[in-house]
Amino acid sequence: MNVLVTIPAYNEEKSIGKVISDIKHELSKTKHTYRIMVIDDGSSDETEKVAVENGALVFYHQGNFGLAETFKTEMKKAIMLKPDVIVHTDADGQYLASEIPKILRPIEEKKADLVIGSRFRGKIEHMSFVKRIGNKAFSKVISGITGLRISDAQSGFRAFTPEVAKLNITSNYTYTQEQIIRCSIEKLRVCEVPITFVRRKNGKSKLMKNPFEFAAKAWINLLRIYRDYKPLKFFGIVGGLFFMMGFLIGLYFIFLHFTTGIVGHIGLIFLMLLLLTMGVQIALFGFLADMLKKR
Repeated sequence: MNVLVTIPAYNEEKSIGKVISDIKHELSKTKHTYRIMVIDDGSSDETEKVAVENGALVFYHQGNFGLAETFKTEMKKAIMLKPDVIVHTDADGQYLASEIPKILRPIEEKKADLVIGSRFRGKIEHMSFVKRIGNKAFSKVISGITGLRISDAQSGFRAFTPEVAKLNITSNYTYTQEQIIRCSIEKLRVCEVPITFVRRKNGKSKLMKNPFEFAAKAWINLLRIYRDYKPLKFFGIVGGLFFMMGFLIGLYFIFLHFTTGIVGHIGLIFLMLLLLTMGVQIALFGFLADMLKKR
């Protein structure tokens, strides 16, 4: 197979050289032909120079646009190079190049279109508590949306076919979850293989500068994804909550009717009617959005 390994990088001059040389060493032992492509997302250090010196094809962003935009650039350039399969990995060396053949195997055997390297089914040397809990929660939500059993929806170590690379990613924050959802919608095959996630050796992650900011943005992104791909359920839950609050106030008025009698409570009556009306309207929005939802 003709394999293209794509690597997003931002200020990774200390690790990118070894990452590239390790990939070359491992893939040279296989029967595959390969190329390595680095997308430098506006680094201010020598990332681009080191990547070129180590034999990678490098494309450079004029500014730091973030992971989602870098991934979109990767996919555009990758499609132009017409590989048989694309391997996406990180520039910090936390994913092992020696496991690239492992994530390629299901595609070689025509068993999958997207293969995710699962850290939670394999071995994790180090991961912060916030990131660990967040990743598991996100994976559970993605599993609920897609109906697939996904243990590590956030993993950046994955292999996929050009057909998957052509899927439209609309998120401006991350690509990981949306790529899985898109595959599910298009009835493409998704599987996971266990991998090893090693401790980062060169400082903190450039992609996640603040774990709490990362978690907040990721949850907002998940809510948007849920809204776009499961609108009936999303608006149904929100509308149901409003309707239930109004319904509970209505039960309170029924209780008053059979006990002390309803005297006054004009404001509460208006609140009850408002909540019931909003609940019904939001649920109707869900039905309308379900008719127009993204395909």
